[in-house]
Amino acid sequence: MNRITTKRHGLEIDAEFVSFVEDQVLEGTGISPDRFWQGHAELLDAFAEDNRALLDRRADLQARIDAWHKARGNQAWDAAAYRTFLTEIGYLTPEPAPFAVENGDIDPEIATLAGPQLVVPVSNARFALNAANARWGSLYDALYGSDAMGQVPTGGFDESRRDAVVARAAEFLDHSFPLQSGSHADVTEYDADADGLMATVDGQPVRLAQPERFVGTRSEGADRAFVLRHHGLHVELVIDRSHPIGAASASGLRDVVLEAALTAIQDCEDSVAAVDAADKIGVYRNWLGLMKGDLVESFQKGGKTMTRQLADDRQVTRPDGSTLTLPGRALLLVRNVGHLMTTDVVLKDGQPTPEGLIDAMVTVAAALHDLNRTDSPRNSRAGAIYVVKPKMHGPEEAAFADRVFSHVERVLGLAPNTVKLGLMDEERRTSANLAACIHALRHRIFFINTGFLDRTGDEIHTSMQAGPFVGRAGMKSAAWLQAYEDRNVLIGLAARMRGRAQIGKGMWAKPDAMAEMLEAKIAHPRSGASTAWVPSPTAAVLHALHYHAVDVAARQAELQGQPMPDLDLLLTPALANGPLPQDAVRRELDNSAQGILGYVVRWVDQGVGCSKVPDIDDVQLMEDRATCRISAQYLANWLEHGVITRDQVEDALRRMAVRVDGQNAGDPAYRPMAPDFDGPAFLAARDLVLSGASQPSGYTEPLLHARRAEAKALSRH
Repeated sequence: MNRITTKRHGLEIDAEFVSFVEDQVLEGTGISPDRFWQGHAELLDAFAEDNRALLDRRADLQARIDAWHKARGNQAWDAAAYRTFLTEIGYLTPEPAPFAVENGDIDPEIATLAGPQLVVPVSNARFALNAANARWGSLYDALYGSDAMGQVPTGGFDESRRDAVVARAAEFLDHSFPLQSGSHADVTEYDADADGLMATVDGQPVRLAQPERFVGTRSEGADRAFVLRHHGLHVELVIDRSHPIGAASASGLRDVVLEAALTAIQDCEDSVAAVDAADKIGVYRNWLGLMKGDLVESFQKGGKTMTRQLADDRQVTRPDGSTLTLPGRALLLVRNVGHLMTTDVVLKDGQPTPEGLIDAMVTVAAALHDLNRTDSPRNSRAGAIYVVKPKMHGPEEAAFADRVFSHVERVLGLAPNTVKLGLMDEERRTSANLAACIHALRHRIFFINTGFLDRTGDEIHTSMQAGPFVGRAGMKSAAWLQAYEDRNVLIGLAARMRGRAQIGKGMWAKPDAMAEMLEAKIAHPRSGASTAWVPSPTAAVLHALHYHAVDVAARQAELQGQPMPDLDLLLTPALANGPLPQDAVRRELDNSAQGILGYVVRWVDQGVGCSKVPDIDDVQLMEDRATCRISAQYLANWLEHGVITRDQVEDALRRMAVRVDGQNAGDPAYRPMAPDFDGPAFLAARDLVLSGASQPSGYTEPLLHARRAEAKALSRH
């Protein structure tokens, strides 16, 4: 199908995309279409070739590393020799002198508060709005409706479950907001006066043990809420004796509402499937709606039409009668794509141009609506735009991103460093040179985050020729992984990011396993991380409990200056020590093949970039391109070293395709892969494994994009 294009400043651009940018993105910003497109043409002139050169540098370094490993054969691992080699080829760069980040005005959700971070595909308006509104959430609902309190009830309302939830919430209140005497479980009435919160226990009035934790009161409909604060996070005690829950409570307490997702990443990258102009417009349109504040989405649920829109701020009356405004929604960040992919949405000299450059221009231009807003809640009260930049390899690429956004700021009339950048520490060369990467971005960096999923994929790919890797269980306990997590925090603290920027940890990938998450994910704030990723608003509420249990600021102060794990630990690959057990190999082969197919079939056939995908044991996992990358790289590595054969891969893919077809049998839009095994989705999964060793950094995007485009073309015929 021939595309209709429009010429602008020597560029050939999809006509629908031009209309969207000019009529919707730029309207009301004060930026003329001519200025925008001239600026983008200049951006491409200045940076497109440098972008290509950085990718060539990646490929050259990888080729040298591959050759080094091959030349050594079966020699014992020599950490000193390896570090010397990486230094000689420029993979390792000199450490900068001690420095402190100087990133300007930063919102408190980033700089000083610690709490959960949601990540959602911005292509899905409902998910995008749910994430924005997940700043506040019901603890009662999160406990009752998840497995946090045991198996989720089926059928009617479970009063014993209610009582257990209320008791668990009282335990939380006793820990975070203890009374001078007694327990919140025994309160028969809450009230407030000029001296703060007052509770009645055994007929006697008692105050909070720390009266300063009372903030004020708030009313909404029949509800009256007492607002408290602990570790910077707000909690509401909601009173309504007319409500069925409140009526069953001696105090009238019908809910405990937590400030949960302080920040939310609206993702244009790993969790979306955007391969053409129409897809990119859909992604950008939702981000634009969030920045304008007018995004609305209606959908059917339980036979009723539901409508989502952005939540209002919350007004609290302080004890002295003054008003405190609390944000009603998460601070929104936008994740652009990395440096790898090009797009034919914008052609220069007839050739596709770097997708990351058009992402930078459009997402920042859309955010001008937020910066210019005067009559409604702003996303950033500090006047910043927060862009997460993923998959950068080392300080040269970080410095390149800094220059790109400096150009974008000039084109759009923004003060230098208005755009803040989040550095994803998810590629091995970035991890090994993290201090230098932070230094390159020191005037605009707002977070570093360990993306252990992508990081594992790059770990395998970088050392692809060193030998077969251990299985997943062994990888999770490998020395490099703990060194990676620890170094990230300590390097961030050494750069004086405490009180200036986030230090984050990765995703909880089991959205239905909240009891397990409550046990495990408290490790993130204990590690000194001020945020960590969660997959849902429910998970955000439950993870918020961890930031009440752990004083992250105090923990970071304890960690500041502690010894750094040795770089050699980070650089030593987790190779198998002898032959891998065949039963474990077969299990890993089937599990990886099933996971790849389960994710890819939705990506390619339906354009779904992130979803709950049942694994081989029918456990629902939150999958995006990072999890797919790990599975593909594992099988590619084992295939490369003869742990598995091509015939075994082909057999596993076919058997698991039948299983995935069965798991999706209830989806009317699903197209089965069996028995022909020749559709774009199946072939994409096959490509990811059989060509995995030769894909740039083991990334899945080139193959997925090509097969998705093929599937879209087939659907038009």
